[in-house]
Amino acid sequence: MAKRKAKKYGMPEGNVITMKNVYKSYAKGAPALNGISLKVKPGEFVFIVGDSGSGKSTLIKLLLRELTPTKGSINVLGYDLVTLPNRKIPKFRRNLGIVFQDFRLLKDRNIYENVAFAQRIIQVPSSVIKRSVPAILGTMGLADKYKNKPSQLSGGEQQRVALARALINEPLILLADEPTGNLDPHNSWEIMQLLEDVNRQGTTVVVVTHNREIVNAMHKRVITMKKGRIISDEIGGYTPEENGPFEEPEAVPAGEEGYSTAEMDGAYQEEDYNEDYGAGEYNGQDDAADSEEDAQKKTLRERFTEHFTGEMDALAEHYTEEYTDDFDTEGVPEQMMADIARMEQDATDFMDDDFSLTDELTLGESENR
Repeated sequence: MAKRKAKKYGMPEGNVITMKNVYKSYAKGAPALNGISLKVKPGEFVFIVGDSGSGKSTLIKLLLRELTPTKGSINVLGYDLVTLPNRKIPKFRRNLGIVFQDFRLLKDRNIYENVAFAQRIIQVPSSVIKRSVPAILGTMGLADKYKNKPSQLSGGEQQRVALARALINEPLILLADEPTGNLDPHNSWEIMQLLEDVNRQGTTVVVVTHNREIVNAMHKRVITMKKGRIISDEIGGYTPEENGPFEEPEAVPAGEEGYSTAEMDGAYQEEDYNEDYGAGEYNGQDDAADSEEDAQKKTLRERFTEHFTGEMDALAEHYTEEYTDDFDTEGVPEQMMADIARMEQDATDFMDDDFSLTDELTLGESENR
């Protein structure tokens, strides 16, 4: 499969990432980012380093469009992330591969299904999936592990699965946030060697890390951050100032620089992946006319009406069968009303005008349970 190319329009000076005078402030405390400007060219390998609280995770979340800046401009692959509508975020993220410290694998799926899911969500044909998933698992040294669940793998193997999932759709940029943070030195080097191999094939790689040994040894471009500013941007390793005694990073409260509580707990679910990447057509065909999307939404609403009615009927049958004269019925009406309220909220969320086509996948999964 030929590697996709970046958009030819809208990329300032041909850079895949351009940030100009970017500030990001939260409700309390000093700004997380304080006037950041940087450019990343296609095919670069870039480390972002710095102490906890220096702004690294905020920068990554801005590049993912999980956050928007308080001030400044961000352009990634021709997308203006400041003005990008929410409905287009999943499509934008399909150009990115993302690897996290906590792996974020679907624990109820085997390794094959974890990797295949990234292609199914964008409607890659099954014939393609059957070829591409074994191929990339082989590249990661996991060909004989495809039937295993994540819990049956070592930390290094789980991170290789996460990397395979991030690369299966041939992203233009790979973002890795502390990819070796939970790994021993041997597995850390294996992951970094895989990232370097990916970079040699033309993918732009951006890695956030605290691992000084790896950064100093690999001799790549290193952007050093401190208190929300870039204090160094050069080829090599850590700056002399940053090469002092290593300190373990402190936990950052959720909602500030870190990820949400659910994400930090590793509770990454299928719905989270759906929200991040959305469901769409394969090979760029998701640029269909708005009228076609409206027709699809109408079909989904009709399907949901049938689905919701079926759930209501099942709920009524459940309470009719379960709560007989021999059963203590105290509190049953409250529980029934709670169940009805839950489904009504589901209906409201689904029928919202801003719902995306990811609901089709979520609905299909709930129907198959």
